[in-house]
Amino acid sequence: MTHIQARSTIVTQITVIEAEPEKQGEALSLMTDRARFMARQPGFVSISLHRSLDGRRIVNYIQWQNRELLQSAHQSPDFRKEWGKFDDLTDQIDPHFYEVVEVLEAD
Repeated sequence: MTHIQARSTIVTQITVIEAEPEKQGEALSLMTDRARFMARQPGFVSISLHRSLDGRRIVNYIQWQNRELLQSAHQSPDFRKEWGKFDDLTDQIDPHFYEVVEVLEAD
Protein backbone atom coordinates (compact mmCIF):
# COMPACT_ATOMS: atom_id res chain seq x y z
CA MET A 1 0.00 0.00 0.00
CA THR A 2 1.23 3.48 -0.81
CA HIS A 3 2.28 5.43 2.30
CA ILE A 4 2.40 9.17 1.74
CA GLN A 5 3.35 11.02 4.89
CA ALA A 6 5.73 13.78 5.81
CA ARG A 7 8.97 12.94 7.65
CA SER A 8 8.82 9.30 6.62
CA THR A 9 11.93 7.18 6.20
CA ILE A 10 10.46 5.69 3.03
CA VAL A 11 12.30 6.70 -0.18
CA THR A 12 10.15 8.11 -2.98
CA GLN A 13 11.23 8.15 -6.62
CA ILE A 14 9.00 9.75 -9.22
CA THR A 15 9.86 9.10 -12.86
CA VAL A 16 8.18 10.94 -15.72
CA ILE A 17 8.39 9.15 -19.06
CA GLU A 18 7.50 10.77 -22.36
CA ALA A 19 6.41 8.72 -25.35
CA GLU A 20 4.50 9.16 -28.57
CA PRO A 21 0.77 8.58 -27.96
CA GLU A 22 0.74 5.47 -30.17
CA LYS A 23 3.51 3.95 -28.00
CA GLN A 24 2.12 4.81 -24.57
CA GLY A 25 0.15 1.57 -24.20
CA GLU A 26 3.10 -0.67 -25.06
CA ALA A 27 5.44 1.33 -22.82
CA LEU A 28 2.93 1.11 -19.96
CA SER A 29 2.59 -2.65 -20.49
CA LEU A 30 6.37 -3.09 -20.24
CA MET A 31 6.47 -0.87 -17.15
CA THR A 32 3.69 -2.92 -15.55
CA ASP A 33 5.72 -6.08 -16.18
CA ARG A 34 8.83 -4.49 -14.65
CA ALA A 35 6.75 -3.23 -11.68
CA ARG A 36 5.62 -6.80 -10.95
CA PHE A 37 9.28 -7.85 -10.91
CA MET A 38 10.19 -4.97 -8.58
CA ALA A 39 7.34 -5.87 -6.20
CA ARG A 40 9.24 -9.09 -5.36
CA GLN A 41 12.53 -7.32 -4.54
CA PRO A 42 13.89 -6.55 -1.05
CA GLY A 43 12.75 -3.20 0.32
CA PHE A 44 9.69 -2.84 -1.92
CA VAL A 45 6.85 -0.72 -0.50
CA SER A 46 4.71 0.28 -3.51
CA ILE A 47 4.64 1.27 -7.16
CA SER A 48 1.86 3.32 -8.75
CA LEU A 49 1.71 3.84 -12.52
CA HIS A 50 -0.22 6.78 -14.00
CA ARG A 51 -0.81 7.65 -17.64
CA SER A 52 -1.67 11.07 -18.97
CA LEU A 53 -4.93 11.45 -20.83
CA ASP A 54 -3.14 13.09 -23.76
CA GLY A 55 -1.15 9.86 -24.30
CA ARG A 56 2.26 11.57 -23.96
CA ARG A 57 3.37 10.74 -20.42
CA ILE A 58 3.59 7.97 -17.87
CA VAL A 59 4.37 8.75 -14.25
CA ASN A 60 5.90 6.02 -12.11
CA TYR A 61 5.58 6.67 -8.36
CA ILE A 62 7.91 4.29 -6.47
CA GLN A 63 8.30 3.85 -2.72
CA TRP A 64 11.11 1.79 -1.22
CA GLN A 65 12.44 1.14 2.28
CA ASN A 66 15.75 2.77 1.41
CA ARG A 67 17.70 4.15 -1.53
CA GLU A 68 20.36 1.41 -1.56
CA LEU A 69 17.81 -1.41 -1.90
CA LEU A 70 15.99 0.48 -4.67
CA GLN A 71 19.22 1.06 -6.59
CA SER A 72 20.15 -2.60 -6.17
CA ALA A 73 16.78 -3.69 -7.62
CA HIS A 74 17.24 -1.30 -10.57
CA GLN A 75 20.68 -2.79 -11.31
CA SER A 76 19.45 -6.38 -11.28
CA PRO A 77 20.17 -8.16 -14.60
CA ASP A 78 16.61 -9.57 -14.51
CA PHE A 79 15.19 -6.04 -14.28
CA ARG A 80 17.44 -4.72 -17.06
CA LYS A 81 16.94 -7.60 -19.52
CA GLU A 82 14.14 -5.91 -21.50
CA TRP A 83 15.06 -2.29 -20.82
CA GLY A 84 16.52 -1.78 -24.32
CA LYS A 85 13.04 -2.28 -25.75
CA PHE A 86 11.74 0.38 -23.37
CA ASP A 87 14.27 2.86 -24.76
CA ASP A 88 12.76 2.26 -28.23
CA LEU A 89 9.27 3.13 -26.93
CA THR A 90 10.09 6.36 -25.10
CA ASP A 91 11.42 9.80 -25.92
CA GLN A 92 12.60 10.80 -22.45
CA ILE A 93 12.92 9.24 -18.99
CA ASP A 94 13.30 11.65 -16.07
CA PRO A 95 13.72 9.98 -12.61
CA HIS A 96 14.23 11.94 -9.36
CA PHE A 97 14.09 11.26 -5.62
CA TYR A 98 11.62 13.27 -3.53
CA GLU A 99 10.85 13.98 0.08
CA VAL A 100 7.23 14.35 1.21
CA VAL A 101 6.92 17.66 3.05
CA GLU A 102 3.16 18.04 3.48
CA VAL A 103 0.09 15.84 3.19
CA LEU A 104 -3.48 17.11 3.48
CA GLU A 105 -6.47 14.76 3.55
CA ALA A 106 -10.24 15.21 3.43
CA ASP A 107 -12.07 15.00 6.74
